[in-house]
Amino acid sequence: MMGKRFWCDVSAAAALVLAASDAQAQQFFRIATGGTAGTCYPVGGMIANAVSEPRKLLVTPQAGNGSLANVTGIAGDALESGFSQADVANWAFTGKGVFEGRPKIVGLRLIANLYPESVHVVVRDGSGIKSVADLRGKRVALDEPGSGRLINARTILASYGIKEADIKPESIKPNQAGDKLKDNALDALFFTGGSPAGAVAELASSGAGIELLPIDGPPAEALRQSDGFFSPDLIADGTDKGVGSTRTLALGAQWVTSDKADATAIYEITKALFSDAGQKARGAGHAKGKFITKENAVSGAGIPFHPGAEKFYEEVGLLK
Repeated sequence: MMGKRFWCDVSAAAALVLAASDAQAQQFFRIATGGTAGTCYPVGGMIANAVSEPRKLLVTPQAGNGSLANVTGIAGDALESGFSQADVANWAFTGKGVFEGRPKIVGLRLIANLYPESVHVVVRDGSGIKSVADLRGKRVALDEPGSGRLINARTILASYGIKEADIKPESIKPNQAGDKLKDNALDALFFTGGSPAGAVAELASSGAGIELLPIDGPPAEALRQSDGFFSPDLIADGTDKGVGSTRTLALGAQWVTSDKADATAIYEITKALFSDAGQKARGAGHAKGKFITKENAVSGAGIPFHPGAEKFYEEVGLLK
């Protein structure tokens, strides 16, 4: 009996040691996204499911304030990785755009270009607002400080000759903006995200009745020529309930990290993302999952790839 008890005690102790060892070996890797009402958060969860390796690497999405806040958090070692619009990532790395006059984030590195994010300008159906040019003097939600969406909104307005002083701006989250639009306390809201976007889809399904303003013609073309990160986009008919097809602009959503991130971990994450299992996870997630391919991952890079990601893309013949 004593011998049996001894071996039971030894087995229990060994199990505790192994459990402690596993806990110590497990690595946590966060993906800072945008708000929960946008596309980035569910896509972040989808990617986390695709690349997490049980017992060793736990990848988790974390709701955040968007591109500007994410790249700043990575630079300050407060985040392992995050999503950023292609323009914001490039500006952070080069010290241009909104980063002009600020320290460059030279350690920012790309894991993958993910999917196009469409610029939505939402108004109430029957409001009489038919163009971005009609927003002069209106109550317009531009999103929160720290978000790439706020930068996009200001850029789009400027392309139509509208300064922020020419409107009644509100810096609030998309879900708050949607509630105010429904209550007729707001005339329009800007939202940049992969379509279908939760905030816009929910608003369209609420029975409030919405329209999307087009962003096309000379202002859009001039913006494309001057910016270089925008591309023509079409939000298809019926993407959001009762909303017809709308021509607009899109930006690449990118997954970025720091050059301090472990190269082996980034290699394994990238490899898992584009594995057969990763493909199934992406297919079962958000509609934008179909755009997350290894071929698209290497397009539109405005910053250097992380060495771990670069190694994978070289192995599959996408980079030399």
